[in-house]
Amino acid sequence: MTDDDVTYLELGAGAEPFLLLHGGAGPRSMLPFAGLLAASRDARVIVPTHPGFAGTPRPAGLTTVAGLAALYAGLLDRLDVGAVTVLGNSIGGWVAAELALLRSPRVGRVVLVNAVGLDVPEHPVTDVSGLTPAGLAALSFHDPARFPPDPDRPKPDLAALAVYTRMSMTDPGLRDRLAAVDLPVHVVWGESDGIAPPDYGRAYAKAIPGARFTLLPGAGHLPQLEAPDRLLAAVA
Repeated sequence: MTDDDVTYLELGAGAEPFLLLHGGAGPRSMLPFAGLLAASRDARVIVPTHPGFAGTPRPAGLTTVAGLAALYAGLLDRLDVGAVTVLGNSIGGWVAAELALLRSPRVGRVVLVNAVGLDVPEHPVTDVSGLTPAGLAALSFHDPARFPPDPDRPKPDLAALAVYTRMSMTDPGLRDRLAAVDLPVHVVWGESDGIAPPDYGRAYAKAIPGARFTLLPGAGHLPQLEAPDRLLAAVA
């Protein structure tokens, strides 16, 4: 499906809407969890592809994470859904945090899953741009052996990431702005994340008034792939 500048997939037709925002691994990193969510709850699950990822077109003026957040606020308006749970992983979590700051009346709560975007000098986000697939898997998963390098698996789209982040996975001003978030926020973190460690996640939760923090043992940077049942329980 397409809606103006957004390509998205919908699963389920239930009463509880979810917007799932992928990270650098692309929309396919969200689709198995989207299917589980749709099958497990009375849910309508919307999974957009960030413009420029997976070969989708990107409007020339869309070059920031905040711009992505505004794009998705507009998508929710056009779909006329309310009380949406926005769940974002990695850079998708950063987009979700920016969406929370827009105070869209469509958004009911936000779940940040191993999100990036926050500047935490004592626990910096790892630069993955020069890693081999095996090296990236070692940092991304609790048990990399379950996810061996596969030539058919989409690789992180570094070109698309660079457009939105300039390959800086942090915004120095985000921490101060997060103090204005007035939505329920749940920060969920894979304990074995080698890209953004658990203390980085704790700093994220601390920056958001009233945010909860949940650690998921046996998962890394992509809990939706490695521990989907436990992530589903945390979301519930």
